[in-house]
Amino acid sequence: MHNGAVASHLDYHTNMLSRFTSRLYRLILFPPVRAVLGFFWVGGAIGLGSATAALLPRGTQMLAPLLLAGGALVGYYSFVRIVERRRVPELFARGCLTEALTGTAIGCGLFGLVIGILALLGIYSVSKVNAVSVVVPALMAALMAGITEEILIRAVAFRILEGWLGSWLALGISAALFGLLHLGNPQATMVSCASIALEAGVMLAAAYMVTRRVWLAVGIHVGWNFTQSGIFGVATSGVQSTGYLEGNLSGAPILSGGAFGAEASIVAVVVCLAAGVFMLRMAHKRGHVQRPSWRAAVEV
Repeated sequence: MHNGAVASHLDYHTNMLSRFTSRLYRLILFPPVRAVLGFFWVGGAIGLGSATAALLPRGTQMLAPLLLAGGALVGYYSFVRIVERRRVPELFARGCLTEALTGTAIGCGLFGLVIGILALLGIYSVSKVNAVSVVVPALMAALMAGITEEILIRAVAFRILEGWLGSWLALGISAALFGLLHLGNPQATMVSCASIALEAGVMLAAAYMVTRRVWLAVGIHVGWNFTQSGIFGVATSGVQSTGYLEGNLSGAPILSGGAFGAEASIVAVVVCLAAGVFMLRMAHKRGHVQRPSWRAAVEV
């Protein structure tokens, strides 16, 4: 075979490989495929963080949740840079710390309002005050849950689906997904999962829409979880932990949330849904509501 024929043969196979690679990459970027891939990519990184945490020396196991949170951040960053091939402004941008702290204050305030209402109704009571040191495990758990869940549900699922289906459909799907993911929690029921979807699924997606970054949502999530478990001592999504106050919930499950905790209370649903609607209005005023990709293409 002459050199020219060899070169032509190599060019043919190179072009075929290039076409295959291009088609494969287009398939990967198709939003449903990309969302699933992102979910498993970040989930795998969290798993690596968990495996690393198992190697921690005795006495430092309290730091294990931070390794899972770190795995989520590293996994998401690598997914965006390698697969989506872009910068990651939803993680790294000016004002992120302020947004996280603001969100934490909002989360603490919202749950404080919920527990205050329940206390006035005679639903919540305190039987004991514990040492301040008991709040540390609750804080670590809240940081882990806030970061890992917001990365998976808001930064991956909501963000990717929003670019394809628009804000409203993506909000509905991600909220339902968030509720269903809590179905495996202790004491979970379909009512508690629906409550999580309405109060947290809507509010946290709205927080992402307001800022177009993940940190306000992370802060709200962390503040909410820490306040209910670490301060007021009630179950967080069915998981009981020791808080500064030894809290007790009693009365009708529709008000107390039953064994799942105050998150399944109608009071929490109303308070958080109101906060979510308020933030959705803010996002709309800022022009942050996205239309479905097919409508945007027609209007352009």
